[in-house]
Amino acid sequence: MNKKIIVLPVVVVIGIILVNFVSDQSIEKNNVVFHVTLADPTLYSNGVYTDEFFIDAGQYLFRFVPNGSSPEILSITLNGKSFDFSEDFRLENTLHQTGISEYFTWRYIGQEKILISEKQEISIMINPNGKTMGSVSIDILQN
Repeated sequence: MNKKIIVLPVVVVIGIILVNFVSDQSIEKNNVVFHVTLADPTLYSNGVYTDEFFIDAGQYLFRFVPNGSSPEILSITLNGKSFDFSEDFRLENTLHQTGISEYFTWRYIGQEKILISEKQEISIMINPNGKTMGSVSIDILQN
């Protein structure tokens, strides 16, 4: 009897976690309008990555997955028919110390939100400022 009382709440909690994880994953994938993982110098032409994509009117935000080898400054330029954006994102590390270890987490600091006034084709230019060997993933998500 006691085992049933303990097992039922554990199963419910695991179920809730799984449902939230799956729904977050599908929502996130549907909101991605641009994605690139830059982890190979051959992806750059003259030290710069360029691409084009279509985007609807709305509010968007950048999401980065950096690490310690990512470029210290990541310059991103977006240009469209009625939109121009340029930002130098700076890599910031945060030291975390536990009782037995220490580690860093990384994030880019800069203007993360953008507002697109109308549907248009956007050209993106990503300049790692000479650091083409470091890896970073960049997403633009509809907010």
